[in-house]
Formats: sequence, C-alpha cells, structure tokens
Amino acid sequence: MPDHYYLRPLPDPDSLPALDPRYVRRRPALGLGDLAPPPRVLLLYGSLRERSYSRLAVEEAARLLRFFGCETRIFDPRDLPLPDQIENDDHPAVHELREHSLWSEAQVWCSPERHGQITGIMKTQIDHLPLAMKGLRPTQGRVLAVMQVCAGSQSFNSINTLRVLGRWMRMFTIPNQSSVAKAYEEFDEAGRMKPSAYYDRIVDVMEELVRFTVLLRPHAEQLVDRYSERKDRNEPVETPVETAGLARHMPQS
Repeated sequence: MPDHYYLRPLPDPDSLPALDPRYVRRRPALGLGDLAPPPRVLLLYGSLRERSYSRLAVEEAARLLRFFGCETRIFDPRDLPLPDQIENDDHPAVHELREHSLWSEAQVWCSPERHGQITGIMKTQIDHLPLAMKGLRPTQGRVLAVMQVCAGSQSFNSINTLRVLGRWMRMFTIPNQSSVAKAYEEFDEAGRMKPSAYYDRIVDVMEELVRFTVLLRPHAEQLVDRYSERKDRNEPVETPVETAGLARHMPQS
C-alpha cells in the first residue's frame, strides 16, 4: 500500500477563478509569527456522493490555503469502518487518519446538514480521533475552522455541532465560519465554486485560519499544558526553590 493511500488528490490546485486578486493578501499572517515551515492543514468533509458539495467546498478551501502558503491534506473517508466495528480500530484508514491529524497544526471540517445535523460520515471521522493515543493527542491544540453546506436555505446547525465537537476535542475553533445555502446553485459543472458572497466568506475563513495558526503555533504546547495531565503522567515541574515557595503559601493545619 503506498504512503497516504487515503488522501484525496486536489484537482487544479493553483486555479482560483473566483478570487479577485485586487483584494487578496497573499500572506495574511505576515507579522504575526514565523511563516516557515508552511502551516500544515488537514481537511475533512462529510459526504460520499460523487458530487459532494462538502468535498467541493473543502477543495476550494484547500486551494486557498495553498495560495496562502500552507501545506494541505484532504482525507478521503470512503473506506473508514464504523467506530468499534473492528477490534482496537485496527484498520489502515483509521491509522492514516490519526497520522494526518497528528501531522496537522490546523484543520478544516465541512459537513452537509442532514436531518438538521452533521452527517454520520463526518461524525465517524471525528469519532476515530481519540483525545489521547499512546501519549499523543491527535487534536489537542490544533486550530479549527468549521463550514457547512446546505441543500436549502442557510442554516447553522452543522457548524454549531462542529464547534461543540471542536471544543470537546480541545481545539481552538476560530470565530469565523462558513455556511453555503443552496449549495447545488453555487458550483459549476466542473465542480468549481462560482464567485459569490459565499465564496468570499470561505476566503475570509481561510485567511483567519492561517492567521490564528501562525499566531498560536509558538505557544500551542504551553496553551494546552494542564496540571491534571502532568499529574496523570507523574511529571512534576517544580524545582526545589519553587516547591519551598509554594509550601510557604500553603495553609498550615
């Protein structure tokens, strides 16, 4: 099996016909931190249809992220088993999804809205990402952008759920978000998104994702450094001087 068997190739990676170059900041995070190495972004989508609008939206997001100087990977969930279907989740697609999550500094999650919620395909991918795995945390400290596509009028049910999941997975979910209404009207026959306010919002979201990723990357480990986890790992951090100072301030029995 080749490396990264479950990644989806990005068609026309450098083609951005809906983007107006007059208003683009090619390096939106310039001045916020070190731009090298390129920010690493994993993108997940939530439909297996041949013409999947969540996948098409993710592909547009990936092209923009590449334009902004990021390295991107789009995971193809087609062969993922259900959670707990295989003992110990011992399946190559599950292993690879977790590998890509560990590789990432940021992620983009895009789900259709089905029956007022995210799809089972979307939830299956997130359910395969454990909070802790062999001492590693595949999602903790990553920056997250959430998007959804709608068959009808604009809704925010899916992105609200994705925000809840992002918080549960200990990710930093950015304030901006994208919800594309009547998605079937927003893409041409080639699967490219037409110029619109919905496309412009995806540009906004990807700009913001890059900025937060670059801004937080030097501090990611410190921001998720927790007392309870240090205690569970039996990793004391105090020096003798600090311990003595702490003892002076503790109430005496």
